[in-house]
Amino acid sequence: MSIFSPRMLAASALAVMAAAPLHAKTFVYCSEGSPEGFDPAPYTAGTTFDASGHAVYNRLVQFKPGTTEIEPALAESWEVSEDGLEYTFKLRQGVKFHANDKFTPSRDFNADDVIFTFERQANADHPWNQYLAGITYEYYSSMEMDKLIKSIEKIDDNTVKFTLNQPEAPFLANVAMPFVSILSKEYADTLEAAGTREDLNNAPIGTGPFRFVAYQKDAVIRYQKNADYWGEAPKIDDLVFAITPDASVRLQKLKAGECHLMPYPAPADLDDIRADPNLKLDEQPGLNVGYLAYNTTVAPFDNPQVRKALNMAMDKQAMIEAVYQGSAEVAKNPIPPTMWSYNDAVEDDAYDPEAAKKMLEDAGVTDLSMEVWAMPVQRPYMPNARRAAEMIQADFDKVGVKVKIVSYEWGEYLKKSMEEGREGAVILGWTGDNGDPDNFLSVLLSCASAAPGGANRAFWCNEEFSDLLARAKATSDPAERTSLYEQAQVIFKDQAPWATLAHSTQYVPMARNVTGFVQSPLGDYTFESVDLTE
Repeated sequence: MSIFSPRMLAASALAVMAAAPLHAKTFVYCSEGSPEGFDPAPYTAGTTFDASGHAVYNRLVQFKPGTTEIEPALAESWEVSEDGLEYTFKLRQGVKFHANDKFTPSRDFNADDVIFTFERQANADHPWNQYLAGITYEYYSSMEMDKLIKSIEKIDDNTVKFTLNQPEAPFLANVAMPFVSILSKEYADTLEAAGTREDLNNAPIGTGPFRFVAYQKDAVIRYQKNADYWGEAPKIDDLVFAITPDASVRLQKLKAGECHLMPYPAPADLDDIRADPNLKLDEQPGLNVGYLAYNTTVAPFDNPQVRKALNMAMDKQAMIEAVYQGSAEVAKNPIPPTMWSYNDAVEDDAYDPEAAKKMLEDAGVTDLSMEVWAMPVQRPYMPNARRAAEMIQADFDKVGVKVKIVSYEWGEYLKKSMEEGREGAVILGWTGDNGDPDNFLSVLLSCASAAPGGANRAFWCNEEFSDLLARAKATSDPAERTSLYEQAQVIFKDQAPWATLAHSTQYVPMARNVTGFVQSPLGDYTFESVDLTE
C-alpha cells in the first residue's frame, strides 16, 4: 500500500471532494493517527478507531449523543430480571449489514451475530479468538466479562438472553462500549471459507451509518453513507479520514479548508483558533486522566514508599502550565472530578523534593536509574508526552534519580508496556468509555486487569481494592456504590501504583460551516449528525 506525504495527503482529500458529484457532501476529518486495526474488540488505544469504529459499527445499546445515558440501538428494547441476573434483548428487525466487493449478506442482522461477537472474545478455543497472531481482548479480560457472563442464549432470531453469574450494575453501560460492537457471523464464515480471515480486521463491515470503502496505510480512510442504515440517515455522503499525526499540520489543514474538523489541538494553538473568524472551538471538561504507571512487580517500585517519594518529586502544577498550557487540572485520583463517586477528600501527594529525597534514602534507594516511557502520539489526556517525560526527568534528577526517556511506535508501545518485567514507568492515560467509575478502576487497576491480556500497566494487584470494586459492581444502590468507590480511591492513593498527572479539557476545533457535531463526554467522534452549510 502506498504511503502519502502530508502534501500528497491533502491533495488526495481535496481530490475526493472535487471528484464527488456536485450535490454530494464530503466531510474531511483530520484524524490524529493510523488505526491499530478495524476489528473493534482487540484494540484499546482509541487512535482513529474511536471515530471509524462508530462510523462502521453498532452495539446492542448506545449512549445518547452528548451524554452517558443509555438508549436503544440494535436492541430496540430489553428486560432485566428482578434479581439482576438475566438481561433479555429484543433485537431490531430489518437491520442490514454492509456489503463489499467480497461479500453480500444473504440475511439481516440477528441473534447469531450477537452470540458470535461475545463468544469469540470469551472462549480461547473459539476459532475466531486468535485469527490474528498475538491479539488480546483487554476490555473483555479486564472487565472480567468471561467470568460475569454465564451463558448467552438465542431465544429466537430476534431475541437474546444473557444470564450472569452475579448482578453487575454497569452491565448495560459496558455493552454500549465499542469492544462489543456487533460483527456479522455470516461475513466471518465467508472469510473463513475464502481463507481471508484477516479481512475481518482489514475490510470491516457493520450496520453503522457509514460503509467502509478503503484504507491507504498511514494516509487516508474512506467511507460512504450507508443507504440502508436503520437509523436516521447521515447528512453527508462521503466521510474521509485524512490521517495527520502532527497537531500543527492538522490545524494548518483546517485553516486552509482541507479538512472540516480535527481532534486534539495543541494547547498553545487554542488562542489562535479562537481568534480565527473561519473557525469555531467546542470545549468541555474531559472524562479522562493522564498518569505515570510504575511497574509495581519490579524492585524498587514494588515498595509503595518509593512510589510515593517519586510522586512527591514531581511538580505537577508546572507540568499543567508547560505541557497543557493551563488547559487541565492536576489529578489526585484515578477518576476525573466530573465523575460520580469522585473522592474529593483524598489529599494529593505534596510536591516536596526534600521530603522525597529523604523517603528514598529511608527506603534504602540510592543511585537509582530508571526508564520513563513517553508516548509517541498526542492523546486527549496527554498533548505532549515527550515534554512531560523531560519534566519528570528534571524533577527526578533533583532527588538523585536518573531517568532515560524511551519511546516506541504507538502499537509497539502499547504492546511492550504490558510485558512482564517491563523496565521503568509508563506515561499513559484513559478517557472514560461509559461514564461509570468501574470503567476506570476495574479496567485499569484491578487484579484481573493485571493479568496477561489486561490493561493494568502498573501490574498492581491489591486484593482489598479489587474486593471493593467487586462489591460496588454487585449492587445497584448508587449510595453504596459511591461509598465503595470512595474507599477504593483512598487505598489507591495510599499505595500509589501511579502518579496521577492531569485531567485535561477536551477541545474540538472545526470549520465555521460545520453544524450538528455533538461532542461526547466519552471522547467519541461521530459524524452521522454533522452537516456542512454553504
